[in-house]
Amino acid sequence: MITKRQPTFNDIVFAINGSILPRISRRLFTIAVVSVIAVLASSEHPGIFAKMSFIPFTLIGIALSVFMSFRNNACYARWWEGRELWGELIVACRSLARQISLQGKDEREHVGRSLCAFTAGLAARLRGANEEAAISLWLPVATPGRPNPTNDVLQGLGRYFLELQQQQKIGSILYSVLEVQLTQLAHVQGGCERILSTPVPFSYSLLLHRTALVFCLTLPFALAGSLGWWTLVPVLLVAYTFFGLDALGHQLEDPFSLEPNALPLYAMRRTVEREMLAILGHADLPSPAEPQGHVLT
Repeated sequence: MITKRQPTFNDIVFAINGSILPRISRRLFTIAVVSVIAVLASSEHPGIFAKMSFIPFTLIGIALSVFMSFRNNACYARWWEGRELWGELIVACRSLARQISLQGKDEREHVGRSLCAFTAGLAARLRGANEEAAISLWLPVATPGRPNPTNDVLQGLGRYFLELQQQQKIGSILYSVLEVQLTQLAHVQGGCERILSTPVPFSYSLLLHRTALVFCLTLPFALAGSLGWWTLVPVLLVAYTFFGLDALGHQLEDPFSLEPNALPLYAMRRTVEREMLAILGHADLPSPAEPQGHVLT
C-alpha cells in the first residue's frame, strides 16, 4: 500500500514512485509512435483524413469510460472487503487475547502464539508463500503436508479451549465467547480465500483491455487531419487515463498481492504480533513495519 501524503503540485508533475506511469509507459510509447505515423500519413494524404469524423470516437469514449468505471468499482470493492476482513481479524485477535489475559502464563502463551501463527499463516497463504514455514515461527506444525495449515491452527486452538473448559480452568460462558471469536477468525479466512479464488471474470477484463487498446490506437487517425502534431497531446492524455485506470484496476483486483496498491498484509501481521507479545509481557517487541520507498507491504 502506498503511504504517500496527498500529492502536491510537484508530486503531480514529477512523482514517479507510487505512480502508475511506469506500468503503462511501454503502451504509451506505442501510442505515441502510432500518433506520429498518423500525422505523417495525414500530411501525405490530407484528403482521406479530412473525411474522418470524430463523432464515433466521442460515443465510444463515453461508453468505454462508463464500462471502465464499473470494473474499477468492482475491483475497489474487492480491495475494500479485504481490508475490512483484516480489520476484523485484528479485532478478533485483540478480543481473544483480552479474554484469556486473566488465565495462567502457559495459557496466555499458547493462545498468543497461536494467534500469531494463524495471522502469519493466513498472510502467507494469501500471497502464495510457504504457510508451514510461516506458522512454524510460532508453533510446531502438528501434521506437515496438510492442505490448510492455517485452518489447522484454528482447529487446534478450538480443541485447546475445550480442554480448558473440561478441566474447569475456564467457565462455560467464557468458552462460548472464545468460540464466537474463533468463528469470526474462520469467517475472515473464508472471506479472504473467496476473494483470492474468485477473480473478476476473464472475459470481462479482456473485453475492456481490447476496447481500450483499439480505441487508443485508432484515435490518432481521427485527430491527425485537424490537429497535426498537436495530436500527440490529447491522444497521450486519453491513453494515460484509460491505460492507467485499467492498470490500477488490475492491481486492486487482487488485494493480497505484492503490488504497490495491494493491502499491507505483512504490516498488519506485524501489528498482531506486537500486540500479542505485549500482552504476554515480552519486552523485546519486533519493530513496526516501515514503508520502503513509500510502499508498505
